[in-house]
Amino acid sequence: MTDPVPLTSNVWLRRLPILVIVIVAIVAFVFFRHFISFEALKHNRNELIALRDAHYVLTSLAFILIYTLVVISSIPGALFLTLTGGFLFGFFPGVAYNVLAATIGAIVVFQAAKMGFGHSFAERIAQRGGAAGRLQAALKEHQTWVLLTMRLIPVLPFFITNLVPAFVGVRFSTFAITTAIGIIPADVIYTQLGSGLGEVFARGEVPHLNILLKPEFALPLAGLVLLSMAPLFAKYWRSRRG
Repeated sequence: MTDPVPLTSNVWLRRLPILVIVIVAIVAFVFFRHFISFEALKHNRNELIALRDAHYVLTSLAFILIYTLVVISSIPGALFLTLTGGFLFGFFPGVAYNVLAATIGAIVVFQAAKMGFGHSFAERIAQRGGAAGRLQAALKEHQTWVLLTMRLIPVLPFFITNLVPAFVGVRFSTFAITTAIGIIPADVIYTQLGSGLGEVFARGEVPHLNILLKPEFALPLAGLVLLSMAPLFAKYWRSRRG
């Protein structure tokens, strides 16, 4: 079962949301990317902490909104904001804020891309067939496990994992659920790292992510990736035996 075709028949009206996202992304990358850095966070950390302590609810809502907009605009910065969520709000509720904002932003991008180009693009791939058509069919057949694997392996740019499913015709419900679940493990690790940024700044050091290469962080992620791919391996093995 596939998602229904958008009710709006005007092509440009359907494409307006994704075009707006592209324009916002260009503007944000040109004018605001320097605000998304560890140097900026270190420089403004005292003001941010004071704002959080004075207006906790408003600061929480503002953080979620900013994180969501960064994901929607698809500019690099989601990882930085995940660490910032841990720094400002601790592991909890920081991890909940991070997962919520990233999921909402991803869903908005997915829907905008699917409404603007996804339906027609997916139909053309299916009609054309060939290698692209077979790949599309395979992705749709195993979309839950493929999407979970894409989320659990945090090496692809986040915006790529939001756009590709829209262009191959993945169902909205499958995308939303796998996104919300699949980003949790990495967000747990990054939020925990972010909660320790205060100590790093206090020592005058610059944060780095080499810690992710340590076994205590890398091995759990690798295990989750293998677990998400287990059904694909099982089906391949059954087909070989058959």
